Amino acid sequence: MTKSTAIRSSLFLLTLGFSSQFALAQRGEIESQTYEIVKEKSIEFAPANRVYDKVDPIKGETGKKKVDYQIIDPQIDLSSPKLTPSVAASSDEQKRKDEPDVLNNYVKLGAGNYGRFLGEAFVGGRPSEDLVFTTQLKHLSAANGPVDNKNSANAATNFRVGGKYIRSKYKVEAALDYDRKNYYFYGYQPQPETVQVNRDSIRQTINRFGVALGFENTDASVLVDYSVKTSLHTLRDRYEASELDWGTKLMASVPLSESFHALLEADAFVTQRVDRFTFNRNLFRVKPTFKYTSELFSVTAGINVANETDSELEINRTKAFPVLNIDVAPFPGLHIFAGWNGDMVRNTLKSMLGENQWLGPNVQILNTDKDYEISGGVKGEGLSGFNYEGKVAYTQYRNFYYFNNSLADTSKFAILYDPGKTKVLSISGQAGYNFNDLFKTSLKVNFFDYSVSDLEEPWHRPDLTLNWFNALSISKKLFVTADFYMLRGIKAKNFQTGEVTKLPVIADLNFKIDYLLTRNFSAFVSLNNVLGKQYQRYQYYPQQGLNFIGGLSFSF
Repeated sequence: MTKSTAIRSSLFLLTLGFSSQFALAQRGEIESQTYEIVKEKSIEFAPANRVYDKVDPIKGETGKKKVDYQIIDPQIDLSSPKLTPSVAASSDEQKRKDEPDVLNNYVKLGAGNYGRFLGEAFVGGRPSEDLVFTTQLKHLSAANGPVDNKNSANAATNFRVGGKYIRSKYKVEAALDYDRKNYYFYGYQPQPETVQVNRDSIRQTINRFGVALGFENTDASVLVDYSVKTSLHTLRDRYEASELDWGTKLMASVPLSESFHALLEADAFVTQRVDRFTFNRNLFRVKPTFKYTSELFSVTAGINVANETDSELEINRTKAFPVLNIDVAPFPGLHIFAGWNGDMVRNTLKSMLGENQWLGPNVQILNTDKDYEISGGVKGEGLSGFNYEGKVAYTQYRNFYYFNNSLADTSKFAILYDPGKTKVLSISGQAGYNFNDLFKTSLKVNFFDYSVSDLEEPWHRPDLTLNWFNALSISKKLFVTADFYMLRGIKAKNFQTGEVTKLPVIADLNFKIDYLLTRNFSAFVSLNNVLGKQYQRYQYYPQQGLNFIGGLSFSF
């Protein structure tokens, strides 16, 4: 390896991608999202212990590769993914990958305006050919914010330990994480200069703890392919609300022939929530399907059955939803797909706070029925690193949820549910281009049309979102990323006055610059909200204007 190549490699491993995700900070900070611009390094085990990748079954390959299956706790991701007020992440976010290598360990320190401080450390190792572990500690805080200085301060601390033990026939993985967030409900009405707001009365602290354990067979010669994962999460806030959530997921696949497979996905969630009252919320789901795959097309068909119980609402009901997905590949590089699917979307206090941290106490949590979603589209890859996807979906929901300022206290948010049929038309398109790791660009646009049933408007849900990201390697030492975000059509209501407000269009431009000083040291600076707009993702919560953070990172 040449000296210049070594220097460039160390920078990539030091920063491991550049990012800026639109996630409006509780003080206007833009939370970063990692975009890889280099090929990911991976651990290579001895041939006897090699991990087999799961891929879709292809005729003539049976017995060589494992069947692809996946079960994901469904989320309503309309209107833009997790536009959550929270603190920013660092440029070394990608180093959370559980595959440590040379110079993957790092210590990072940074500071910026609004009294911000960033401290982060990551250590990973491979004590043996079969064992991998990672440990990460991160703290990011700001002493001041966009409203009344310290009254809109924030702090976030996260600690995570994870490990994987990989053998030729099975894989065991475990993780433990702790997350603490401290912030203030600064969305109160302007006060006279003679009136001082009691900071302690508007303070919120959320502590989250989680532990996870998973087991998966990696032996491609075994007839039944399976994976089992279980996790336990606890959450507690400053208003004595708490949630205990235990979830277990099972995935299995049985080949009936070279091109025909039987798949099973099942999960069980047992949840206890304590607020004004203590009550239990459980969800059990089983999804048997059959999948036929050929070189030209694949078809998956089955049924999704879900049962939910809720002791507070005295609910015990079971519903069945269709599962039908078709993917046609008329020629290499092009896929035409269509589907008819439904599900019971599981909502918890943790998931709701993940979307909107300004929730008040004693909010009601209900699951959302996705009666059906009819979708279709096209995706593919062109020559020279070009890729694209277009999709149209028409979905009917029940108990579709929205966020809006509560009647009792407009500085806190309530969750509003539409008990009738909410119909959503969504049109999305995205395209990306990569040029030899030197330049990367991607553009994604989403349009939403909501037909609500019992509510006036789809409160705080935008009808148009746009995300444009770019990453450029100017030289072997200098790297720049830029991203632009836009949201339009957000409406909110003050139920105390009856006033309906259409929030201004959100436009946010961000830059990130990384420069390699030596093999082990690099400097970085992030410029967020360069346009300086104090926009509001949630009513009465203006975000920071132009803000920045810079610092040094040491890799070892």
